[in-house]
Amino acid sequence: MTGLLLLMLIFSLSAYSQHGKGVMISGRIISTEKEIVDFATVHLKGTGFGSATNREGLYHIKAPGGEYTLVVSAMGYKTIEKKVVLRRGERIKMNFTITPDVKELSEVVISTSGVNRVNKSAFNAVAIDATKLHNSTQDLASALTKVPGVKLRESGGVGSDMNLSLDGMSGKNIKLFIDGVPQDGVGGSFSLNNIPINFAERIEVYRGVVPVGFGTDALGGVINIVTGNKRRTFVDASYSYGSFNTHKSYVNVGHTADNGFTFEINAFQNYSDNNYWIDTPVEHYDEVVDEDGWVSGWDSEKIERVKRFHDTYHNEAVVGKVGLVNKPFADRLMLTFTYSQNDKEIQNGVVQEIVYGQKRRKGHSFMPSVEYRKRNLLLKGLDVNLTANYNRNITQNIDTATYEYNWLGQMRYKKGKLGEQSYQDYKSSTDNWNGTFTANYHLGESHAFVLNHVLMGYERKPTSSANITDATGAAQYSKIEKKSRKNITGLSYRYSHKDLWNVSVFGKYYNQYSSGPRNTNNDDSSSNNRVSYEESAGSTGAFGYGIAATYLFLDGFQAKFSYEKALRLPTADELFGDDDMELGDAGLKPEHSHNVNASLSYSHEFGKHSIYVEGGLVYRDTKDFIRRLTGTFLAGSSQYAAYMNHGRVRTMGWNAEVRYNYSKWFSIGGNFTDLNTRDYERYGLNGSESTTYKVRMPNIPYLFANVDASFYAHHLFGKGNLLTVTYDNYYVHEFPLHWENHGASNKKGVPSQFSHNLSLVYSLKNSRYNFSLECKNFTDEKLYDNFSLQKAGRAFYGKIRYYFNR
Repeated sequence: MTGLLLLMLIFSLSAYSQHGKGVMISGRIISTEKEIVDFATVHLKGTGFGSATNREGLYHIKAPGGEYTLVVSAMGYKTIEKKVVLRRGERIKMNFTITPDVKELSEVVISTSGVNRVNKSAFNAVAIDATKLHNSTQDLASALTKVPGVKLRESGGVGSDMNLSLDGMSGKNIKLFIDGVPQDGVGGSFSLNNIPINFAERIEVYRGVVPVGFGTDALGGVINIVTGNKRRTFVDASYSYGSFNTHKSYVNVGHTADNGFTFEINAFQNYSDNNYWIDTPVEHYDEVVDEDGWVSGWDSEKIERVKRFHDTYHNEAVVGKVGLVNKPFADRLMLTFTYSQNDKEIQNGVVQEIVYGQKRRKGHSFMPSVEYRKRNLLLKGLDVNLTANYNRNITQNIDTATYEYNWLGQMRYKKGKLGEQSYQDYKSSTDNWNGTFTANYHLGESHAFVLNHVLMGYERKPTSSANITDATGAAQYSKIEKKSRKNITGLSYRYSHKDLWNVSVFGKYYNQYSSGPRNTNNDDSSSNNRVSYEESAGSTGAFGYGIAATYLFLDGFQAKFSYEKALRLPTADELFGDDDMELGDAGLKPEHSHNVNASLSYSHEFGKHSIYVEGGLVYRDTKDFIRRLTGTFLAGSSQYAAYMNHGRVRTMGWNAEVRYNYSKWFSIGGNFTDLNTRDYERYGLNGSESTTYKVRMPNIPYLFANVDASFYAHHLFGKGNLLTVTYDNYYVHEFPLHWENHGASNKKGVPSQFSHNLSLVYSLKNSRYNFSLECKNFTDEKLYDNFSLQKAGRAFYGKIRYYFNR
């Protein structure tokens, strides 16, 4: 509370920083398409006097009398400069119409429009300009590693299971949105590590406390993929090929007519054999087998180099949009249809020692959605946004092998047991639907209210016999229908004071109903608990609240602070698993958390140089922390992953980012994150003090950093050509795989990793034709992730891309 009072006191001092009497110049900025251009930058060249346009496209600048050059700029538009004379006692009105500018995409700088709106908000948020990465072979997930506090965790190569860690919170705590529409339950064929970077115009990352408008229960944060509102006619097509027989292609075409009719088609595919080399213990079948079925003399500490042989993956997706824009009854009315499918061979289990040779998973999903947006609906200042979508996702798990395999690809007959994990040819049907309503009401320049309500539903049921023969638990688990309903309502008020500071206060109500298999022995004191399931149903409801504030002071400094008492409802994956290798628990309790974020940043331009520096602090105190464990939870020898509540967990840490640019020629920057996530549940169920009290939580990376540097050669071998050479690296400090104080057998950890990447992009004719070459992990480092699963070594990729926009 003392910190909040101090913060408000600092804000109150802002009145002293206002300029004295001067000349007022104001006006409106619109585009040649007659659209309002909000958050354009208007300033007097060579001075500190400037303004950003508001939601109505209006700007106001107060400056002393004299002769100036007025500059109007916005991302995606041509910059305007106009001489102006300010005379004391006058009030000048100057309106501008700005023209879209098709630039070299790799030169676009994050400085205006939506990116500024995010970076200057009161919430701990940053934005990535995805257009600068469109010539790379990255997917959306890879691009996020540039954000401080973000750690991408994958279980293998293309198409592998993926989640993001954000300030120490796992992927289940982070919610994904596309253009503000939640993507819960869209299926594995349309996930962040499948979607190409060209799909997005920018990526917004909200860390910790998030705006009420998203209507979510995320504790870790929100990732919002903004596809952008492209104009006129455009074509964006690319194809890449690389190591491990990896093919990726992407096509995006669209057109917006003068009458507001618009359509767009996105299509992409990914294919890879994923046959890279790994280092692992190998069970040799030509050795003597004892009467218990164990290989005599098998040395689990002996490491051999082998090649993955059963990990082929492919997926395809098509996204079609059709609708109207800039009509009297709707600023945007859009129907979207998304179809995606995937087919994946399963090479290993939840830990690398488990290897499969025939197990696979495939599925497809179809999702129609509708979006409606209207500014000034019924009365001035009232903006309304409605979205609704439905998703039918079919998944089939196939595990009918009569043989078992080792890492050499050798197989042997499995006596008396079918299936490599658990015998099944199981198809499940999952229905997801959600609707969101958001109303923004702006009262004058300083006051804004937001009301948001989200309704989400989930239902999974078998469409063919599960036929699981694994003892007890798995068979119980698969036959029980799974259902979940969520309602989240939020209300916020924001006060803004002349672009110098703003503060938001908000409240939320959370409600969830779920029914499905409940673990009757939920005790996470051991990673090898047996679990048994029975059908269970229940509901929960709770209130949350918070505050977020920002203050711009001196010249280029910005301070941010946010606090939230939040509730994170269990996801469908945590409640119900995947009916294969992940076991859920419908009896999971929601996570309750106190979240605090604070940051201080500084940005400055001097001549051809610009610099940005930011440092931030993170605090999380979470009760009923949902933890993912691996072990032989069910009777029998098969390994599974399961989710269980873990009492109380506390995270404290900090991160920093630095970036320097020299004109259009050179850019270098990096970020560093240090997090301390520890068990703060002092007493166990029997009342005795826990042996892991204040011990670091296992299998969570806590110290990582990355650096990138780019050099640009403009007009190389022709006007409008650009050569870009980029180097980047990523460092992860070693972290424990198990409780680090539990004996020598649990000392195994994930080693430190330091990978390096290099790319070369050559663009011709103002980025109409583009060619790129990349080498990832060029020093061939050994890279590991979830439960010490090894990822690919050195790899090479090439990409060609054609881009046209009229």
